[in-house]
Amino acid sequence: MVWWGTDNPAEAARRRSLPEGAAGRLRLAMSTDGGLQVGTHPVRLVRLEHALPALYELTVGRNSSDSLRAWHTATRMILSHRDPKQLEELAAAMPGAAYPIAADGNSIWEPESLLRVFQKSVHSLYSRPTQSTLPIEKPAPLKTVDVSIKATLRPYQQFGVAWLQRLAEHHGGGILADDMGLGKTLQAIALLTRRRPTRPHLVVCPTSLLGNWARELTRFAPGLRVLGHHGPRRLTHADSKEPFPSGAVVVTSYSLMLRDLDLLSRQDWDVVVLDEAQQIKNHTSQTARASRMLPAQVRLALTGTPIENRLSELWSIMDFANPGVLGSYRPFLKRFAEPIEKRRDARAAKRLRQTIEPFVLRRMKSEVATDLPPKQESLVVCTLTPQQARLYRQEVDDALNADLGSGFERHGRVLRLLTRLKQICNHPAQYLGKDDTPADQSGKLTRVSEMLTETVAEGTAALVFTQYRVMGEILAAHLARTLDLSDVPFLHGGVARTAREKMVDEFQAGHTPVMIVSLKAGGTGLNLTAATTVVHYDRWWNPAVEDQATDRAHRIGQDKPVDVYKLVTGGTLEERIADLLERKRSLAEAVTGTGEDWITHLDDTQLRRLVTLSQDVVAE
Repeated sequence: MVWWGTDNPAEAARRRSLPEGAAGRLRLAMSTDGGLQVGTHPVRLVRLEHALPALYELTVGRNSSDSLRAWHTATRMILSHRDPKQLEELAAAMPGAAYPIAADGNSIWEPESLLRVFQKSVHSLYSRPTQSTLPIEKPAPLKTVDVSIKATLRPYQQFGVAWLQRLAEHHGGGILADDMGLGKTLQAIALLTRRRPTRPHLVVCPTSLLGNWARELTRFAPGLRVLGHHGPRRLTHADSKEPFPSGAVVVTSYSLMLRDLDLLSRQDWDVVVLDEAQQIKNHTSQTARASRMLPAQVRLALTGTPIENRLSELWSIMDFANPGVLGSYRPFLKRFAEPIEKRRDARAAKRLRQTIEPFVLRRMKSEVATDLPPKQESLVVCTLTPQQARLYRQEVDDALNADLGSGFERHGRVLRLLTRLKQICNHPAQYLGKDDTPADQSGKLTRVSEMLTETVAEGTAALVFTQYRVMGEILAAHLARTLDLSDVPFLHGGVARTAREKMVDEFQAGHTPVMIVSLKAGGTGLNLTAATTVVHYDRWWNPAVEDQATDRAHRIGQDKPVDVYKLVTGGTLEERIADLLERKRSLAEAVTGTGEDWITHLDDTQLRRLVTLSQDVVAE
């Protein structure tokens, strides 16, 4: 029997003349004004045969907790042999958000299962000739979900979705803070597929991830309707109170959430997902304030770095996901942030951990990814900025409206077009040859910065491959500034042998968390097993060449899983060729030859179809 509803169950039991047994402690997720609070609470371990008479005779009143009322009622129902189905109705009388937590810490027991076990134990007690110690019966743990999603969820992902569902059932919110590469997006999509389509859902993400979210939703949940709220054709005003259809997943960016807040805040959302939720870590920012104005049944924050620098960042994200759990801002600073940050107060840290535990789920690769393959590849779709889109369209129009010629001349002109389009996708500065182009003019550079910020915060090392020296220099300078590193080394063909050896040794020794590598210079012969993250910033379009580069980290001596991310820009030739290679992986080398030569053999119509920019793929 588990009884909750008070801070000190043992004392409350004594006041009600319930029998007193040996002291013990029980881990519970208990209902509080702010939602759930997990903690270990004092209890008295009483034998059932001693507790039943007291529970049966107990007088319950206005001050009795809901759970005590339920156990009192259950005792009378069972001993009077009433309809067992009434127990299911009785479970609803228990506090809906309070459940015992299994000893393994990986499952939560529900009221229905507890009452069923209670019933079986009572029957077992009175059917035996002697009332000796009862057999221990373990209630059924929270079952893993069977989500309607086109993906095979790993065990830790199944638990993550079950955890999200439990929060959602009680109209709560939480922070899914899994390590990068563990599938936060997939788990969030799985939750959306399990919701009843009475309202639309909203996904807010960095501009660089708009294409990736649309792609992942279409891939894993084709039954969901996806609406991209971005670009010049997006809905900016509406006469009706609910302009978005129920069940649809609306995907927008943080900047457009701010710009269209009047529209988005008038919609009653079912689930609001903030991806890369560290975007709202400053609680005074307009973005953080706007996110809190979005009405929703469930609020979910996805971030691999819930705390980058200060505990106030956690407060801001939690204030979106579950307002009130951490109290108001200044008391939070006084109670938690200042003692922990200034004095390393262990008791304050423990209190904070217990307070947020029901609402924050964080798993590290080292804890749950033991069943992952040694190398896991992911395609990351990035979004073009308006400047990139203008340059891309202009380059395509200029090339295809002119005569490409034939033979060797056509071959050269098509290769030149492909190179220039890839440079635009990388960064306008590479294409224009200008050093003063702002870094935020590249969706791909923005995305890789976000990814590497997370890997650095986790204390892991990353390799970034590019086939262009100019882009490597841009990356090295930008990442050093963004990641606050004294230097980001760039290993390319112009680096002398001794300098190259020094770069490799320092990277392997952990002195630098990020290294840029030229695909040709570093594609073979190097041992860089300190890296557990590999990013292909631009594509070679020959899987064998990319695999050789990846094998600098994924090779003998590597004792950790390696995550490989291949970046492409949505709606461009990069995404279309990536799709082709994914569909025909076994034929990829035959299709692509040694690089891009196969593209030069396409006719004008096929070439135009390959390189023309799709509509509505540009970030605003």
